Amino acid sequence: MAEFDLRALLADRGDDLDRWARTINPQFVRVLRTIDFDRTWERAEGAYLWDDNGHRYLDMLGGFGMYKVGRNNPRVRRALSDYLDLETPGSVQLGVTALPGLLAEALLERTPSRLARVQFTSSGTEAIEAALKLGRAATKRTRVVSVDHGFHGLTLGSLSANGNPEFTARFQPLLPGFEQVPFGDLDALEEQLRREDVAVFLVEPVQGKGVNVPPDGYLQGAQALCRKYGTLFCVDEIQTGFGRTGKLFAFEHWGLEPDMVPVAKSLSGGYVPVGALIMSRAVHEAVFDSMQNAVSHGSTFAPNELAMAAGLATLHELEEEKLVERAARLGDRLLELTRPLVEEFDVVSEVRGLGLIWAIEFAEPDSRKLSWKLIERMQPGLFAQLVVAPLFSEHRILSQVAGHNIAVLKALPPLVVTDDDIEQFVEALRSSIKRAQRTPSALTRFALTAAGIR
Repeated sequence: MAEFDLRALLADRGDDLDRWARTINPQFVRVLRTIDFDRTWERAEGAYLWDDNGHRYLDMLGGFGMYKVGRNNPRVRRALSDYLDLETPGSVQLGVTALPGLLAEALLERTPSRLARVQFTSSGTEAIEAALKLGRAATKRTRVVSVDHGFHGLTLGSLSANGNPEFTARFQPLLPGFEQVPFGDLDALEEQLRREDVAVFLVEPVQGKGVNVPPDGYLQGAQALCRKYGTLFCVDEIQTGFGRTGKLFAFEHWGLEPDMVPVAKSLSGGYVPVGALIMSRAVHEAVFDSMQNAVSHGSTFAPNELAMAAGLATLHELEEEKLVERAARLGDRLLELTRPLVEEFDVVSEVRGLGLIWAIEFAEPDSRKLSWKLIERMQPGLFAQLVVAPLFSEHRILSQVAGHNIAVLKALPPLVVTDDDIEQFVEALRSSIKRAQRTPSALTRFALTAAGIR
């Protein structure tokens, strides 16, 4: 019997982009080719990617925040290899095995005492679905309140809590009983909660779409309102958790004690899908309240032991390499270097962030209004893409626009980036903004193409 040879398969695979277009999503490939992101990627390590021409790229996107311990982290990989060599029983289903309990214990050791149970999932949106389902069952209420511009995933329940019309408009009607309030507005939140029929208030501590940092006192006030009106306070740490903001969990910045905390993304070390809902004992015991209800919620692959091994190794790596502290220090440095850009360029309106979730926002300048209006008339927020594009094609730095129709460039680098990487990014950013401000004909043609006008 011939052995399966993965190396040979990859060596003789042909064109990745063409195959993706034929079999997975041709429109996504069109996007990549339009913005000149159509590279063939060969390998990755830490905070860097290499294409098939041997060019190295600094990764300031980090798999949408998945690679906090770096791409192809060797110690996480070794843990996965060790697990496979052990030939453990895997998911017995009608039985328990060691690794899920060990990872749950490790997570609970790192969270406030109010959190006492872990429900494993296979992704972030599954963790949100678990929070919505268990939260409604525990409170015997049906309504859910989230915030404008919040992003919580794209499955139906998560999408119903999504505060971004560009994701929700095409999939109406969504689930009933979901309302959004403005981020930072406690009066609007209390107006919803005082009816005492809201099961869950769902909020990101720092909004991923746009990198919006909460106003002083907002999250503490929201928690107090939830306690007052019997609503479960759910802090979505899927993107911000595990060191991104310079604390292991972002809610630590404000001394919060949530009732539920969905996590995912970087818990896997970037290797194996894994997520979890960390919740209070009260929530858990209100749902899993008898032997008959012992399996009220679950997912076949969620507590698989390969994922659990990845999670344990990732937590160990974060602590051994002091990556949380590194994120705090480098985040401060990134803000220090980029805040002067507000004065340097009249097109830069704000620089903001917390730890290594960072953004720069562009706005109509006092001068050259005609060129700005031309670009923004083509497509709102397009100016940010005019900065992202040369960062990638000229400076070999991978970054992203922070959301639909907003002129915000966002960075979510692996926490293993260096001081030199940060300085390289800032200098490349300065150069790219200068170029975008001039909007020469080549960039105007790019803008037209990206907007679908030519």
